[in-house]
Amino acid sequence: MNFKWRLLTLNSLFLLAGILLISRLFYFSVLASDNFTAIAESQQNTTLEVSAKRGEILTADGNALVANQPAFFTFLKRTEEPFSAELIDEISPIIYNSISFSATPSSQLSSSDQKVLITQTKESLTKRLEDKRLTWIPLAKKITEEQKWALESLNIDNLFFEEDQTRLYPEASMSAHLTGFVGFNDQGKDQGFYGLEGFYQRELAGRPGIIRQEKDAFNQPILMGEYLSQSKLDGKQLLLHLDKSLQYMVEKKLKKSLEQFGAKAGSVTIMDPHTGAILAMASLPSYDPKEYTRYEPNLFTNPVVSDAFEPGSIFKVMVMAAAIDSKAVKKETKCDICDQPVKIDKYTIKTWNDEYQANANMTDVIVHSDNVGMVFIGQKLGLDKFLDYFKKFGFTQNTGIDLQDELAPDPKPDNKWTYVDLATASFGQGFVATSMQLVQAVSVIANGGSLVEPHMVNKVISNNKEVTIPVKIKNKVISKETAKVVTEMMVAAAKEGEAKWTNTGGYKVAGKTGTAQVAFSGKYQEEKTNASFIGFAPADDPKFVMLVTLKEPSTSQWASETAAPLWFSIAQELFNHFNIIPDPVN
Repeated sequence: MNFKWRLLTLNSLFLLAGILLISRLFYFSVLASDNFTAIAESQQNTTLEVSAKRGEILTADGNALVANQPAFFTFLKRTEEPFSAELIDEISPIIYNSISFSATPSSQLSSSDQKVLITQTKESLTKRLEDKRLTWIPLAKKITEEQKWALESLNIDNLFFEEDQTRLYPEASMSAHLTGFVGFNDQGKDQGFYGLEGFYQRELAGRPGIIRQEKDAFNQPILMGEYLSQSKLDGKQLLLHLDKSLQYMVEKKLKKSLEQFGAKAGSVTIMDPHTGAILAMASLPSYDPKEYTRYEPNLFTNPVVSDAFEPGSIFKVMVMAAAIDSKAVKKETKCDICDQPVKIDKYTIKTWNDEYQANANMTDVIVHSDNVGMVFIGQKLGLDKFLDYFKKFGFTQNTGIDLQDELAPDPKPDNKWTYVDLATASFGQGFVATSMQLVQAVSVIANGGSLVEPHMVNKVISNNKEVTIPVKIKNKVISKETAKVVTEMMVAAAKEGEAKWTNTGGYKVAGKTGTAQVAFSGKYQEEKTNASFIGFAPADDPKFVMLVTLKEPSTSQWASETAAPLWFSIAQELFNHFNIIPDPVN
């Protein structure tokens, strides 16, 4: 009995061992075969990647906004001879500033800091050269021609170079928020971040070349072994709508105005309202994309497409357009509550100057930027129709502009809106929007009623082939007749409103100021405002729509005294640029 029990136990153990063995064989041969094949191939092959030339970014006249300058990837090929310590000592002082131990340019490093980095470079190279798994040993990326010459002068056997490039920004910080920059991804490869570099990463990057060589057990290339070579495919060029001379002029005037009005920040956006082509876009403060590591990351995003603010009175023209288009009011409609402040729930709405006009018509409401009049219009329009047009004008979605860092604010759900929200939103407070959303929305009035998608890029060019980015009309928002009526109201506002002193005359300009209090911790700061002016010209046949915003100007809180002068100063240059002849009637 005891013998039978032992035999049964032994048979069970053999059976269990057999099952485990079969299971492991099944796992290695079937379930994990792909992983082990990949590991085997990595041990049997050495791969070298050759960078493709990154595509240039060109302004409308073909000048380079972002170009390339020569750089080199340098590497050693392992031989039977071991690498000496003297070799490492010779190489390290040449390439130390091409290995990312520090974000500070080598020209700005002290001699002691340079010594530390050279020591770190020696340690890094020693580990790499001792790694027997590497047949091709990378030394440094993005070295300059001068570094290449210095390495060549050492007469090192089996030292190789592959042509590469680094980004060159001829205008330094000019248009940095538009271009973005090129850095390294998690794999240490070039990648575009922010702006055009990020949005068009695939088109600009191209496809790298690959050299794969089979190696033996001693880590040496097999002359008759498998050899694979894939040629590189250079990146495509981007031809922008951006006008270089306009961009330079805009940045210069914006910088001067920030200093003149003591504003913390500012931006200017100029677009063709018919096509959505961005002609110029500038924001300050900015950064140098060539040395982006020296700047705070919060400067990288483009404020025009990523920063949201309460628009204030410039939003009134959209509410007016919605009310007229839906026939809630007519141009001649009289405001029967405009003779005094209006009480909404527990809030009292006043005009900006505490002056009131009984029976003001709708043009008067826009000209005098009457908050009470806008509450009247909002009540006539109603919450449901307001929200409908709010969506049609594009305030609940991204504009679709081809910049990576666009970030539209999350819209409040329809069921969360109240009639108090409607009242405050009617004059541009209580919600936020981006500058790009506002430019797109006012373009609806300028072009006769259509919501057009904004675009930076005009054409994508590769191998003499050009692909034009088509104009994209999203939807019809208002009728042509409504657009014409609201345009005339904006013309009257530019000529007769609080910013009339800045209007140089001679041109028919449709415009509107906006002064919005800045909210902090749920309360509005009376002494802090965001000033803006939005408009288009010539009003009868617009060549451009432009928005100017200044953040918290200190010389005056009113847009009529800060943003409006900047707008008209730039507009005068635009009239000359487009060869628009002055009309003595205006």
